[in-house]
Amino acid sequence: MTMPGARERLFVLEASDGGRIFSVNPDGSGRTVIVNGCRIPDGVKVDPVHGYIYWTNMGNPSANDGSIERADLDGGNRTAIVPEGGTFTPKQLQLEAASRKLYWCDREGMRVMRCDLDGSDVETLVQTGESGEDRRDQARWCVGIAVDPDRGQFYWTQKGPSDAGLGKILRAGTKMPEGDLPASRSDIEVLFDGLPEPIDLEPDLATRTLYWTDRGDPPRGNTVNRAPMDAANGHRNPPEILMRHLMEGIGIALDLHRGRMFVTDLAGDVYQANLDGSSPQAILAVQGNLTGIAYAELPPA
Repeated sequence: MTMPGARERLFVLEASDGGRIFSVNPDGSGRTVIVNGCRIPDGVKVDPVHGYIYWTNMGNPSANDGSIERADLDGGNRTAIVPEGGTFTPKQLQLEAASRKLYWCDREGMRVMRCDLDGSDVETLVQTGESGEDRRDQARWCVGIAVDPDRGQFYWTQKGPSDAGLGKILRAGTKMPEGDLPASRSDIEVLFDGLPEPIDLEPDLATRTLYWTDRGDPPRGNTVNRAPMDAANGHRNPPEILMRHLMEGIGIALDLHRGRMFVTDLAGDVYQANLDGSSPQAILAVQGNLTGIAYAELPPA
């Protein structure tokens, strides 16, 4: 249900040229820079109720200085809620409103993590490796994240090396099984494997459908995909390719009320399409190296 008089905006991260967050209308017009000087931003979420933007900064992967920041919708009151070094190279970010938690994947940290909205109570939920040798194994790198609060589960991607066909999408519970540790959870399910390079995730919980971008090479990579979140009669349908010909697809955001999605790629394009991938169109082009994207309905001005 949409808010009467709501203002629709897209919030887009540019990792190049010093790093910034800008917002546009869903047709690509009205571009406004909100925050400059972001250290390789990657994941973004908007809390329109409380008037905040949250985003991750990958920082310098060799320095272990990733962070998470928050600002007002106009860029004011900018603050680091997870300071530099509080996470290694944070990637996609999700805001789970019911529990007031932020979830994110930490690529070189080889972790899935979460914290309270003020940055307190940082937890590691999944740990896929710890040593420097482990870190060189890109099959351990956690990138995309999605949360299903109703069923108490989260989903994440492990992208694997470039075009190696080792990418995975996995699922586990938001509550750690008793006696388990992040490095040895007993409830992890592999939903899909053998993927080119799955990146960002977005769920449609009403239809139990998972959408994701893949930055690997064609024919299965540089695509937007979707698949059922659950197996039917013991059988899980293979992913359906919805869009092709991205130039290293990264960010994805869903507008479920209007049946559309928005996608970014590293070539600097922002695309809009219907949820089935039909009627794709570029609403912005050559905007720098684009990463995360969020769709939000803001209160009337």
